[in-house]
Amino acid sequence: MQANLAAASGVFGVIAAWLTSDWRWIFGAALILANWPYTLFGMMPTNRKLKDTTEADAGATSRGLLQTWGRLHAVRTVFGVAATTAYIWALN
Repeated sequence: MQANLAAASGVFGVIAAWLTSDWRWIFGAALILANWPYTLFGMMPTNRKLKDTTEADAGATSRGLLQTWGRLHAVRTVFGVAATTAYIWALN
């Protein structure tokens, strides 16, 4: 669901840029779409390691992976907040 919303936001950002000739919309669209490659290449290795951890093997290593995942997810949140900020900036 989040990927679809990010894609829609990116498409509408590009459309808004085209209609208004304002580059700030492209900036916002690029920020929101940056979540996709970041998730695929930055977060997926950690996700795979966490998925491969059995309940019996859970321990300090998996806890560290969860903490890493939390920090990685925070970056995705920053992308969303920055994109929203850029869109609001473009509205002015």
